[in-house]
Amino acid sequence: MNTVKTVRELRAAVARARSEGKRIGFVPTMGNLHSGHAALVTKAAQRVDFVVASIFVNPLQFGPSEDLDKYPRTLAADQEKLLQAGCHLLFAPTVEEMYPDGMDGQTRVSVPQLSEGLCGASRPGHFEGVATVVSKLFNMVQPDLAVFGQKDFQQLAVIRALVRDLNMPIQIIGEPTVRADDGLALSSRNGYLNEAQRDTAPALYRVLSEMAESIRQGQRDYPAMIARGQAQLATAGFRPDYLEIRHALTLRPAAAEDRDVVILAAAVLGATRLIDNLHLNLDDK
Repeated sequence: MNTVKTVRELRAAVARARSEGKRIGFVPTMGNLHSGHAALVTKAAQRVDFVVASIFVNPLQFGPSEDLDKYPRTLAADQEKLLQAGCHLLFAPTVEEMYPDGMDGQTRVSVPQLSEGLCGASRPGHFEGVATVVSKLFNMVQPDLAVFGQKDFQQLAVIRALVRDLNMPIQIIGEPTVRADDGLALSSRNGYLNEAQRDTAPALYRVLSEMAESIRQGQRDYPAMIARGQAQLATAGFRPDYLEIRHALTLRPAAAEDRDVVILAAAVLGATRLIDNLHLNLDDK
């Protein structure tokens, strides 16, 4: 696996692969990789001949009070994980390479509606930052397909809309959330949890699972279900940010007759904000 740091080197390497008739897959990340990221690379490697990953902690998607400065940078360990997962090329640019004229005058990409509410309400400007950097990376790599994790469900919806609305010839693949044995969704931010908080954290998934089972059993009083879930999270020690049941495609509040729904949650444990979701297609047998 080669590592490059400039757009020129990236494009040259991808052009060589293209000249050999290879299909290109892409997995963008912010580094500090875990087995969930590795699953994205493995999925890409199953579908294409040449896998590109990127590691870039994007300042544009962090708010002024968020954890940009303390976000873990673990390049050497990440390179080893990517190699083992089947990555062929790593793009690890600097902020100056990605935003050579600075960020103040950077053209921004905004995806309305899907970016609003949920994490978009709690993190103003976050999805504009995501959509902008992903658009730049897509234009740099020009992949045939790109793989994203379903744990960031709203982000995945935003990126699907971005690709559709801007007519990008890229197939977007959502890979199921990878979980620890106790159900906690793997996340780079789990490393911020102390031992007691790590023991508590799986309660988030348990609450979502109980809500999902209630829906499968035919319950449709979503406001009552949400209120009960929020109370359970608070009792467990979380500070709930949001707990919602939404239509899986539009992310509008779910109606009783909807058959494709997603339960989404964000909650703070200590100083760490965790997100998770469960997607339910009620027509599946």
